[in-house]
Amino acid sequence: MSKLDPQQYERLRREAKSPYRGLRIFIYAAFAGSGFIGAVVFLARLIAGKGELEANLGSFALQIGVLALMVWLYRIDRSK
Repeated sequence: MSKLDPQQYERLRREAKSPYRGLRIFIYAAFAGSGFIGAVVFLARLIAGKGELEANLGSFALQIGVLALMVWLYRIDRSK
């Protein structure tokens, strides 16, 4: 008979089904936070009119894309 209590066994079983899930969630959150901060910065630059419009707009779109990608990956990971 196993010496693991039922809680430990269930936790190990979940980890075996989806390894490194906690690490993936942390990475999603870190990149989403970075994308959000970058989007706020480039939005402020767009509103203030600092720098070239095309460069700032492209960077803003990239940051929004990173944020959207991380949210999408998190939703896929959460549904499994």
